[in-house]
Amino acid sequence: MRHRSAVILLLITSVLWSLGGVLIKSVEWPSLAKSGARSFFAALILWAWIRKPVFTFSRVQITAAIAYTGTVALFVIANDLTTAANAIFLQYTAPIYVALLGHWVLGEKARRIDWVCIGVALCGIALFFRDDFDTRGAWGIAAALGSGLSFAVMVLCLRVEKDRSPATSLLLGNILTVLIAIPSAFAAGMPSGKACGILAVLGIFQLGIPYVMYSISVQRVTALEAILIPMLEPILNPIWVALQRGEVPGPWSIGGAFLVLAAVGLRAIQRKG
Repeated sequence: MRHRSAVILLLITSVLWSLGGVLIKSVEWPSLAKSGARSFFAALILWAWIRKPVFTFSRVQITAAIAYTGTVALFVIANDLTTAANAIFLQYTAPIYVALLGHWVLGEKARRIDWVCIGVALCGIALFFRDDFDTRGAWGIAAALGSGLSFAVMVLCLRVEKDRSPATSLLLGNILTVLIAIPSAFAAGMPSGKACGILAVLGIFQLGIPYVMYSISVQRVTALEAILIPMLEPILNPIWVALQRGEVPGPWSIGGAFLVLAAVGLRAIQRKG
């Protein structure tokens, strides 16, 4: 695959990822049940791609799987409790947590620019609470922040597993999400046919296939492109929700989103510069 084709594939991946907010909000079903259904279809795609997964059940693989479950489940909960913009922008605080945890996990020393970016991101996070000051909104923001922290832990674990089978850790995470969601799904009952279709689209086209495409394209693009191009996701995600559902984030949240993205982008550029 040529570099140009890999960039296009990465762009398509980012667009598919960005559909998460509008699709999640289009299904009336418990958050955990939605997470499990989405992961069920994603697991089918990943298993078909990997073909022969290697389940070692090592400490790192299990931690990565648990972190993945936290990432996807908390992201759905955040979308149900607050705006899609808040959920996706706060999930993108993950690189900040990586900077904080990387020293202990990977032995990567944080630089001065990392602390500056962390400070800017924290200021941005504070602005989100300025808009969503009610209890429901605050819990949604907390879930989104938890999703970002879980995503950071997952990334660190996958980097430790990079010479083994990191994709299998993602598959195991999807299976774990399905198992955890079963009680919630049974208690809620079967969703409508339309909802089942949306959940299938979520699992196959918004989660499963994009992860496969990302794994392929990331090997052919520069490290900076692999970080910055996916940042289209938090930009497009709120746009789709605004167009389809009329949900528009407040001015403080927009300001906070700008600070978070600026911090993440600046750190990526400085790290790869």
